[in-house]
Amino acid sequence: MAEKELTFEEAMQQLEQVVEKLETGDVPLEKAITYYQDGMKLSKLCTEKLNQVEEKMTKIMNEQGDLEPFPMQEEE
Repeated sequence: MAEKELTFEEAMQQLEQVVEKLETGDVPLEKAITYYQDGMKLSKLCTEKLNQVEEKMTKIMNEQGDLEPFPMQEEE
């Protein structure tokens, strides 16, 4: 059975749980590495989903013709 894709909210919740586990400091090193890898995957998924939303928002705004697109991330 295929694993369902997480929503942004589900991925963020899981990422927060991973961070909480790592912040306790009571995690064995090997388990911490696994949590870190899981956290990186979840972070990447969240970033991808945010980028998809930004692209959709930009497309919608461009279709309206009179609105300027706005960056979802603060530029440095």
